[in-house]
Amino acid sequence: MKVLSASTLAAALLACPFVHAKTVSSVDVQESLTIQSQVLELNGAGIRSKFFIDLYVGSLYLPTTQHSLVEVLEQSVAVIRLNITSGMISSDKMVDAITDGFESATDGDVSTIEAEISQFMGLFNAEINQGDQFTFILTKNEGTASFKNGQPQGEIKGERFRQALLKIWLGDKPAQDSLKKSLLGL
Repeated sequence: MKVLSASTLAAALLACPFVHAKTVSSVDVQESLTIQSQVLELNGAGIRSKFFIDLYVGSLYLPTTQHSLVEVLEQSVAVIRLNITSGMISSDKMVDAITDGFESATDGDVSTIEAEISQFMGLFNAEINQGDQFTFILTKNEGTASFKNGQPQGEIKGERFRQALLKIWLGDKPAQDSLKKSLLGL
C-alpha cells in the first residue's frame, strides 16, 4: 500500500463523519476514521499525564482490534492521534518528550533513524496550544504522514521510523504504561 499524498490524506481526515465513541478527559474521541479508503476503528484511547496533570488524550485506530505491539505492527495502516488537553505543553517540551520516547523505543540506539527523527522533530517547531490535535498515519513498509489540526505537516519515509514511533506509546518502555494499556484496549 502506498502512502497517499498529504492533500489526499487531509481530505480523507476532514471528510470523516464525526461520531464519537467516548469522551476521555473532556475530549470526544471518534469511533472510526477512514484513511486510504479503509475504515479504521478505535482500538483504544487514554490519557497521558504527568504530575497529576492531563497532558493529552491519545487514541489508536486500526483496521481490526489488536491487543499487542506485535499485532499492531503487522497492520497495514495505523493512526495515532494526540489531542492536547493542557496549556503546559510547549513545542520544546514536546520535542524533549518525543526525544526521550525515541531513546526508549530504540533501547538508546537511534543511529539508524537519526535523519528521520530530525525531520519529525521539525514538525513541532510551531507553537503548541491546548486544543491542538496531532494525527500520525503510519503505513506499513512506507512511513508516516503527520497532520496538525487536520493540516498536513509532512511525511517521514521508512519502516524503522514507523515502528519506533509506534513503540513510543506501545513498546516495552512506553511513554506511560496506563496509556499503553488503554490504547491496546486492555
